[in-house]
Amino acid sequence: MDTVLLSRIQFASTTIFHYFFVPVSIGLALIIAIMETMYVRKGNEEYKRMAQFWGKLFLINFAVGVVTGILQEFQFGMNWSDYSRFVGDVFGAPLAIEALLAFFLESTFIGIWIFGWDKVSKRIHLLSIWLVAFGTMLSAFWILLANSFMQHPVGFQINNGRAEMNDIFALITNGQLLVEFPHTVLAAYATGAFLVTGISAYKLLKKQDVAFFRKSFEIAAIVGVISSFGVAVAGHAQAQYLVETQPMKMAASEALWGESGDPAPWTVFANIDVKNQTNSNEVQVPYLLSFLSYSKFSGEVKGMLELQQEYEVAYGPGDYIPPVKTTFWSFRIMVAAGSLMILFGVYAIYLMWRKKMDRPNTWFMRFMFWGLLLPPIANTAGWIMTEIGRQPWTVFGLMTTEDSVSPNITSGQVLFSVISFTAIYAILGAVLVGLFVKVIKKGPYAMDNEHGESHDPYNKEG
Repeated sequence: MDTVLLSRIQFASTTIFHYFFVPVSIGLALIIAIMETMYVRKGNEEYKRMAQFWGKLFLINFAVGVVTGILQEFQFGMNWSDYSRFVGDVFGAPLAIEALLAFFLESTFIGIWIFGWDKVSKRIHLLSIWLVAFGTMLSAFWILLANSFMQHPVGFQINNGRAEMNDIFALITNGQLLVEFPHTVLAAYATGAFLVTGISAYKLLKKQDVAFFRKSFEIAAIVGVISSFGVAVAGHAQAQYLVETQPMKMAASEALWGESGDPAPWTVFANIDVKNQTNSNEVQVPYLLSFLSYSKFSGEVKGMLELQQEYEVAYGPGDYIPPVKTTFWSFRIMVAAGSLMILFGVYAIYLMWRKKMDRPNTWFMRFMFWGLLLPPIANTAGWIMTEIGRQPWTVFGLMTTEDSVSPNITSGQVLFSVISFTAIYAILGAVLVGLFVKVIKKGPYAMDNEHGESHDPYNKEG
């Protein structure tokens, strides 16, 4: 294996692992802020206890996420120095703002939230967790601004072979950012919501702290279903933007080799033959691809072979078709997981509306427990589609992945770091899971039990 492939493997593994934690932090921060808001407005101590319990999981996740994020920064200099040299004058400002403004905002007010329960007023304390939630969203904005430049470069000029930012406003108003940011943040809210509903479902199945986890389930279910529908709407807008700016990615996500015709069908399943550039055993939904692309049941979507010819004219000789199978199936995995999230969320709201949460179906609660895995699956598949579908480019139309790797590293060095980082990440993952399990097993009334106080006064069943 050469250094380019090994560097790509390392970037994929570290990025995927890091992104397990980012959306959980963003989503949990919002839900905790909602719970504490209900405590301040209603004066019910149970909501305060909810904010504190879920806050423990948030803090554990946040700490591990910070560690994994640091390695992301180092990786650009270690494995992708030519890329860093090329985009450094564009990426520098957004990443510095993210660290100095957004991350410091999060860190400062997390400290106030942790230690200020009995030291500041309720409203100031509530403001601190809302500022944490805002800070997590602000961090996502600046990181996605940098990623959006890779997808659709704007606001720059080439000087001495490097991209230099000349219009920060163009970066902030990048059309790619305007569709990518809401899609990503709403997915993060859904991730946090389904984590809470999943853990709550497990506790309800065990009949432990029933009233507490029923309330947690209901709050998170509302957040989850709203955000899941929002993800679908934002994803539709993002797909339409792809047709304009990265038509090759759109064509690869549909395994569309030749012209699709007008109207274009959406392919549910296909046996893809990359070598012969053909598909077989296709299952298609008529008109749907045209609707996804243009919000109307007509319109042609260009195929990869036609786009390959256009790209050769625009960028010179080369293979501009991305890994088709990976792009095609990652998109469908994302859609399938997102659809199940909407389905589960809607049924949960139905149970709440019919006041059946006192005796929820056992099978549904089991589904909801395992449903906490759906957002990470959807998030991972979505980012794989986003990044793999852009290949062979790191910065679309400007720099290829092959030209981005550090020139002086050896395959042995990269392989060693891949193995080392993977081992470290495995340990971090095990630590996080162990801490999560410990907190969940103790439950929200652990402190009361230690001091001999009554257990869950709101729980009639326990």
